[in-house]
Amino acid sequence: MSETNNHPITEVMGMTMQKIKEMVDANTIIGEPIVAGDVTLVPVSKISIGFASGGSDFGKKKADEDGRSFGGGGGAGISITPVVFLVISGGNVKVLSVDSAPKSTADRVLELVPQVIDKAENFMASHGKKDTGATE
Repeated sequence: MSETNNHPITEVMGMTMQKIKEMVDANTIIGEPIVAGDVTLVPVSKISIGFASGGSDFGKKKADEDGRSFGGGGGAGISITPVVFLVISGGNVKVLSVDSAPKSTADRVLELVPQVIDKAENFMASHGKKDTGATE
C-alpha cells in the first residue's frame, strides 16, 4: 500500500464520510408520503452538505510505532430545507411551494404545467367527442 492509504487522515476522512452516509439517504430528499383522507402530500427537500478534514504530522518526540506523530480531525455540516410538497388528489398532482422567496418566471411556469396539461386533456376530450360534421 502507498503511504497515503496508511496515513491516519485517511481513517479520519473515511469515518466522517461514513457518518454523512448514515445521515442522508433518498428518503431525506423525497420524504415519506403523508396521507390525509383522499389527499397525499409528498415532501421534497434540498440538502446542502459541507465537509472538511485535516491533520498534521509532528516531530518525532512522541512518535507512534511508524515513527511519526499525527494530529487531525474532520467534520461535516448538513442543512435540510423543505422546498415543495407534491399534492396528489383525485389523480391530479400539484406542486405546493414552501419557499417564501419571490418566484422566478420559470418556477411559476413549472407550477402551472400540471394544470395546463389537465386543461389540454379536458379540451381534447370534449372536442374529440363532438361531431361537428366537418370532414377532413
